[in-house]
Amino acid sequence: MHEYLYGHMLQEYYVQRVREIAEARRSALAKVRTKKDVMKLRAQVRRKLARSFGPLPKRTPLNARVTGTIMRDAYSVEKIIYESRPCFPVTASLYIPRRKEPPFPCVLGTCGHAAEGKAAPFYQAFAQGLASKGLMVLLYDPISQGERLQYPGCEGKAHPKGCCQEHNMMGNQMRLFGQFFGTWRLWDGIRGLDYLLSRPEADPTRVGVTGNSGGGTMTTYLCALEDRFTMAAPGCFVTKYISDLENELPADSEQIPPNILGMGLDMADFFVAQIPRPVLLLGQRNDYFDVRGLTQAYEELKRLYAMLGAEDNVRMFVGPSDHGYTIENREAMYAFFGKHARVRAAKREPDVREESAEALAASPRGQVHLLGVRRVFDFNKQAALDAAAKRKRLSQAKLRESIRKLLSLPKRKSAPHFRVMRQRGSDTARYAHHSSFAVETEPGIQAVLHVFSKTNGYFHLPCFKEAVLYLPHVSSQEDVTDGEAPDEETLLALDVRGLGQTMALSCRAGEFFAPYGTDYFYASHGEMLGESYLGRRVHDVLATLDLFKQQGYRHVHLYGRGLGAVIATFAAGLHPLVKQVTLKNALLSFHELTQAPVQSWPLSSMPAAGLNAFDLPDCFRLLSKKSLRIVAPWDRQMEVWDSGKVRSHLKQLGIEAKLVRP
Repeated sequence: MHEYLYGHMLQEYYVQRVREIAEARRSALAKVRTKKDVMKLRAQVRRKLARSFGPLPKRTPLNARVTGTIMRDAYSVEKIIYESRPCFPVTASLYIPRRKEPPFPCVLGTCGHAAEGKAAPFYQAFAQGLASKGLMVLLYDPISQGERLQYPGCEGKAHPKGCCQEHNMMGNQMRLFGQFFGTWRLWDGIRGLDYLLSRPEADPTRVGVTGNSGGGTMTTYLCALEDRFTMAAPGCFVTKYISDLENELPADSEQIPPNILGMGLDMADFFVAQIPRPVLLLGQRNDYFDVRGLTQAYEELKRLYAMLGAEDNVRMFVGPSDHGYTIENREAMYAFFGKHARVRAAKREPDVREESAEALAASPRGQVHLLGVRRVFDFNKQAALDAAAKRKRLSQAKLRESIRKLLSLPKRKSAPHFRVMRQRGSDTARYAHHSSFAVETEPGIQAVLHVFSKTNGYFHLPCFKEAVLYLPHVSSQEDVTDGEAPDEETLLALDVRGLGQTMALSCRAGEFFAPYGTDYFYASHGEMLGESYLGRRVHDVLATLDLFKQQGYRHVHLYGRGLGAVIATFAAGLHPLVKQVTLKNALLSFHELTQAPVQSWPLSSMPAAGLNAFDLPDCFRLLSKKSLRIVAPWDRQMEVWDSGKVRSHLKQLGIEAKLVRP
């Protein structure tokens, strides 16, 4: 039976760290007391958000076209296609009022994670409601929703199911060369605003943005990073980042801005970036986005707005229902936008006429991929190829320096303390004795070191001159039990954070590789902290090797399998105690994860922006004098390479075939 002796360790570790960041932010906000202080804070926040989202693409021709029109009494609906990037179409519906004269105040409508996109009933409802009241609305399909599916066929065993999994597949790939999927989503909206304001009917002085859930995310981003909006109403997203963490709420790839927490920011800061423009924060009483965090964000903003004499510009409305853009929240938004756009209209929402997805389709057959356009994957593939072309071969010293930097490895001053864990006897058929030690690699983190022995039980950490240290794929105990680990008289094995006996029981425990599972949850928080979750696992190994050195070890054979092989590759290249390396079921190249639409390796195995500096074959060069051996390497789907294909692949990667055996 598998034991999770430190199953709550990661959750409490990250909660503590994010609480400390939140407390430091609270203390800093308390010192903001004047209008000058607020505007200084605003400028700081804007600079930090720009760093997190990275540079925006260059504007290219929209090539916008109207493909059809639906006529209704109070409004018309034009079916629109525009290109946010070359050959990358966005499908949209433009709702134009018919009972009032232009110029119209206008609203960009952003959709949540509904498969139907702009055809989802909630989103049709607010677009129709606004248009009936005299506001022009552009409601566009997000990537992977509505008419913009990115994975229309079955493209591998990890083929994503639904828009959220599609987002994570694309987002994980682009992290390897330093892009953020949230910036892609943001850019679709910015170009939608470009189109909306290009219409002669639009009044550019009265421009709103609204959406719910994933649309609330994009509303939050857009109003912070696009200055042409004059009002915003994000729904069912805004809370505190600590609330999402404490409540074990995972997020899509676009909802984990790089280093957002590391820079000391929280969700309210997206609105600090545009203060004092009008904003209505929408929530629901029974929403999984914690209403307590929403209230705290509102209180922070209300205080800052008051310092600018604009307290009427920030409001909060909490509906009585579950997660969703319900009629109560829509009507609160109508009133808020009506006030700030100076539009007089009835407060109640008119009757909504739900159109079918087919009726609203802007593309001829209802999916833009049938037009022969580019998918996000096509851009990812090319960006990785461009990164490879620019990458320079580094000296071993500079490669080690680059690895340390990209893995954000903490400095190690001394060998770590360890705890002796109570012996549990023989729990594997192969070994008569099993002892365990908790190695405290940093405050709040214990890596579990196992000593499996056929002859002796150890009450204290044994002192050997030579040893094999095994890093498992997911669990040391399971790998030993299943015969995946090497057969030694005495085998040392290490469960780094989040693996084996430290695997988290939080956030869908037992679904380690699930797109929203425990491993992804903490890897994504590492991204938001501006550090590498993979790097922290490598740190656990390096700290344990420091302990071995202190104990008198002189020669360590580091043996890693699967995820452990990726960790072992970096640790072996950085620690002089490692004299021999075996990588079983190893990934041969990060680059190959970007060259096919679907891959199975998790975010936790990918160094952010790693491909801009190095790839795994470069790291293997560091191990050339450490008797490197690669056994039965895995491909992008985490399956053993076909023996006929792997040789040509090795040649392509510049890896000597003699290093690899089936």
